Amino acid sequence: KAQQDFYQSVADILRAARANVYRAVNFAMVEAYWNVGRMIVEEEQRGKERAEYGAALLKNLSIRLAAEFGAGFDERELRRMRQFYSSFPIRGALRPELAWSHYRLLIRVDKPEARSWYLTEAAEQNWSTRALERQIHSFYYERLLMSRNKAPVIEEMQQKTAPLAAAPQDLIKDPYVLEFLGIPRRVRIPRGGTRTSH
Repeated sequence: KAQQDFYQSVADILRAARANVYRAVNFAMVEAYWNVGRMIVEEEQRGKERAEYGAALLKNLSIRLAAEFGAGFDERELRRMRQFYSSFPIRGALRPELAWSHYRLLIRVDKPEARSWYLTEAAEQNWSTRALERQIHSFYYERLLMSRNKAPVIEEMQQKTAPLAAAPQDLIKDPYVLEFLGIPRRVRIPRGGTRTSH
């Protein structure tokens, strides 16, 4: 019993550390993409009213960034970063519990009040990206608003999202995180510890 308790205490420390690393990497990425979006919006608004200026800006920026940082910085992804900043213009409103993949889903929610609600719920309920996607596509916010008896709606949501919980190793598999860190998507670490890519 004593050894089991000791093991559990050590394991809890390691689990907490993994969760902290996951959050730190994800939020550093979220902050970086928010700042990139802010800079794009500010540059576009700097007296350059022409739409073709904005298109050329994104095209040239994506070419240079992709050459140095990888394919995750194409024009489409830069437009997402711009939309991210436009959807969440207050830096302090961002939630460190959520990853870039969460925000990519949230910026597609048209109604600001629904987007804000999903943001808060995803952070407080510790929803994985898959769970958030399920909630948005099943109109969970709207169903909850219209329901007089909210308990069955909440119970159904909890049952359907339980199998979609995020695991710590999901950080390693997240293609956006790998791209951000400059790690090839298919990496093999041999027993000797030297990383090689396929």
